[in-house]
Amino acid sequence: MIVFGWAVFLASRSLGQGLLWTLEEHIAHLLWTRSATITMGNSCICRDDSGGEDSVDTHQQQAENSAVPTADTRSQTRDPVRPPRRGRGPHEPRRKKQNVDGLVLDTLAVIRTLVDNDQEPPYSMITLHEMAETDEGWLDVVQSLIRVIPLEDPLGPAVITLLLDECPLPTKDALQKLTEILNLNGEVACQDSGHPAKHRNTSAVLGCLAEKLAGPASIGLLSPGILEYLLQCLKLQSHPTVMLFALIALEKFAQTSENKLTISESSISDRLITLELWADDSDYLKRQVGFCAQWSLDNLFLKEGRQLTYEKVDLSSIRAMLNSNDVSEYLKISPHGLEARCDASSFESVRCTFCVDAGVWYYEVTVVTSGVMQIGWATRDSKFLNHEGYGIGDDEYSCAYDGCRQLIWYNARSKPHVHPCWKEGDTVGFLLDLNEKQMIFFLNGNQLPPEKQVFSSTVSGFFAAASFMSYQQCEFNFGAKPFKYPPSIKFSTFNDYAFLTAEEKIILPRHRRLALLKQVSIRENCCSLCCDEVADTQLKPCGHSDLCMDCALQLETCPLCRKEIVSRVRQISHIS
Repeated sequence: MIVFGWAVFLASRSLGQGLLWTLEEHIAHLLWTRSATITMGNSCICRDDSGGEDSVDTHQQQAENSAVPTADTRSQTRDPVRPPRRGRGPHEPRRKKQNVDGLVLDTLAVIRTLVDNDQEPPYSMITLHEMAETDEGWLDVVQSLIRVIPLEDPLGPAVITLLLDECPLPTKDALQKLTEILNLNGEVACQDSGHPAKHRNTSAVLGCLAEKLAGPASIGLLSPGILEYLLQCLKLQSHPTVMLFALIALEKFAQTSENKLTISESSISDRLITLELWADDSDYLKRQVGFCAQWSLDNLFLKEGRQLTYEKVDLSSIRAMLNSNDVSEYLKISPHGLEARCDASSFESVRCTFCVDAGVWYYEVTVVTSGVMQIGWATRDSKFLNHEGYGIGDDEYSCAYDGCRQLIWYNARSKPHVHPCWKEGDTVGFLLDLNEKQMIFFLNGNQLPPEKQVFSSTVSGFFAAASFMSYQQCEFNFGAKPFKYPPSIKFSTFNDYAFLTAEEKIILPRHRRLALLKQVSIRENCCSLCCDEVADTQLKPCGHSDLCMDCALQLETCPLCRKEIVSRVRQISHIS
């Protein structure tokens, strides 16, 4: 479970968000996510208010030198929802920038200790949200995120996305003021090269805003100076993390068609051709850059004459992979089907193509990023809600290992484990023993005590599965290559028993998949999810009725209004 449930709490304090897509983009999103929707089911330390405002350079130096929060932080006594020390009336002056920085760092410090979607957000986040309700306060929060988030913390960029995603949408005047304050251009990208945190954080902020403001506001935000800045950050002399987040920002700007055309005309594909060579680099940061560069070349910024990766990748030895038809909508899957990455603000999930019902099975995962991922085992009955923050281990039909927060997840509840925090390059092993009804998790060959809770709800139909927080990536090994830390007991591998046709192995880029979907003929009165059956079922109490009974039975909330489904009524008049 991850903390996106706070959006519901905070959204009641601000205006709703509207995403302005072109008609083609909306149709593409709807058609592409239908099949996945059916299968997936789809403490803070308060600073004093006294004191002057420090300079940007001073805060930047402090952020660069700050230490990475360690596992010891989790054991400290903290009250993440402590009430404010004093009330703040509507006419009181805004908090000093010094205190804004403190609130941002408090949120970063406490974020890995918060695991329950039902609890209130931490006091620091609530305060930042209230401050951001004014243009001046929103600008202070954004500048603080750029100024103080340290480079070394693996959750830094995710916290930037989380805080901006929970804050009210900025006004047009606030966006204009932000661009004037940042004053970005190619020359700025070359400055402070020895302090990459500022550029990494700036790109992360721009990417988050581009994602939130898809449409005319996103077009207005992508000024010539900002485009030049992001492109300059892609040059090889930049720090790899700066390159990574500049590329992700450009991807998010490209969600709007006009921006995509503008970026494509900048010859970005020529730069990405060089960067995609890093996709298999032994440096895990460069590997992320290579993964994103290759994904962008295949899905967004196409280069004439370049062969798409799926057309040339060798899949002859792969018989089990991540299921591109059983995945939430924003997860990126590599063309060989064994590596996945999330750069969205939602909690994206995926399952494997192979299901097991008996015996002993094992697979491994290589950690590419050391942030929040929940990896383990799920069943056909598991339901993943990416926007609400529910993934593997958040229902009674799945169990997951979380190496960042050092937790085991089952039924949306967690308990600590004794492994150290995982780091880039670590190998996590997953053993499923259906004979003894137990799961065993390993970190670099060191095993934890068996987990048996899930078997009180289900005993068959298990898939390897994973859920990803923002900017997280890992690679799966289902047995196509030797394991690094095979367990001592006898086990089977997916790759030895699974089978996929050549067609089933293909993971199509988005534009190719969209082209195929446009050729599908859909009946006028068909179910809006599966598009196969007649829409003959009405949901109560909301009254929406564009679903078939099969799809309706797999949902707990209405996909249109998100109201809880109390009952489902088949409308006889619709039955042909």
